[in-house]
Amino acid sequence: MSEDDVSTAEPGGNLSALAYRAIAGLIRSHDLRSGEAIVEAKLAEALAISRTPIREALQRLEGEGLIVKTAGRSYMVRRVTLTEYLQSLRVREILEPEAAAAAIGRISPAAIAEVRVAIDALSKAPAYSRDAHWTCDAQLHNLFVDACGNEIMAAMIRSLRATTHLFEIARLQDRLTPDNTEHVAILDALAAADAKAARKATQQHLRSLYKFAVEVLG
Repeated sequence: MSEDDVSTAEPGGNLSALAYRAIAGLIRSHDLRSGEAIVEAKLAEALAISRTPIREALQRLEGEGLIVKTAGRSYMVRRVTLTEYLQSLRVREILEPEAAAAAIGRISPAAIAEVRVAIDALSKAPAYSRDAHWTCDAQLHNLFVDACGNEIMAAMIRSLRATTHLFEIARLQDRLTPDNTEHVAILDALAAADAKAARKATQQHLRSLYKFAVEVLG
């Protein structure tokens, strides 16, 4: 990445934020894999950024639960076990339906329409993209989590989503059509301002994901 790339990508020169987005992207795409050591010098060289903003970004990622400190005070990508993954899904199944119901009346029609467009584009894409799949998934869930009006619950859900995202589930492409269909059902309920339907659609979506994980990994 050149200096021009840095200044264009991050107006105001906030290199820490730039480093955060780049490293988080590597983790979420599993280019930095579960349990892998994070080498500051290599990241600094790859991103053409000094080590100070890299350290600041790593501290932020540690706070979000994506990375952990090792005994040697360096960092590694947090390893998520199958048990932790499944248990996190179960807790999400309790919290997220309530967040969806609480978000009724707090989300603009324009925001709902924007996510609907993203889901449609993902469905019609000529080739599967794991990154696009994750991005669209985050758009949908963040839509109601951010609007639920309960920051404690929202923070818990974000932490649980970070945990489930770290787990490297196989055959993720097989979830594309079910995810899109289930996400549209959640959007329809939010658009109709139907709290009961929003709660049910969100619960069914998370139960479907849990069942899929058990079938794939069991």
